[in-house]
Amino acid sequence: MTLEHLVANYGSFGLFVGASLEGEASAMLGGILSHQHLIEFWPAIIALALGSFLADQVFFLLGHGGRNSAIVRSVQGSAAGGRVLTTFNAHPNVFALSLRFLYGLRMAGAVTIGTTDYPWPRFILLNALSAFIWALAWVTLGYLFGQALAPLFERLSGYSHFIWAGIAAALCIAAVAVMASRRRRAQRLTTRDCA
Repeated sequence: MTLEHLVANYGSFGLFVGASLEGEASAMLGGILSHQHLIEFWPAIIALALGSFLADQVFFLLGHGGRNSAIVRSVQGSAAGGRVLTTFNAHPNVFALSLRFLYGLRMAGAVTIGTTDYPWPRFILLNALSAFIWALAWVTLGYLFGQALAPLFERLSGYSHFIWAGIAAALCIAAVAVMASRRRRAQRLTTRDCA
């Protein structure tokens, strides 16, 4: 079974899951795969928007239903949770719409908004709009990036499986590095806040 076959058959679902977990890397990959005609452009956008949207809804409901749980309190007690609440209280609708574009605050933001009295139907509407804009922007960037790399892929077409495997490995390594960096930064901020 080739990589092209796997992506052609499971690509949209993979993008859906990727958007739920990491986000931007999956969305960029969706655009690159769309440029290579392994996934169609609009299904990639829809899969990414739905994955991202549903993950945010789960986080919102976690905050709403588990206001007093240890997990929610730890998110709210973090440096990111404090920044989210301050910014959210100043401009709740703008914050709910722009949440996914605020690097490093997506999960903490949705959980924290869920702990407030912010109406869930309004969050659904603003989050759906935001997810669509986000997916469209990142898939388009990935598509354009894929267009810039097309001549290279044509010259290396005999090695396409290795190239895609390398891209996937690089994206995974980058995602792990970003998560580790975020974790270290949050620990530094928490340590500084406690001191």
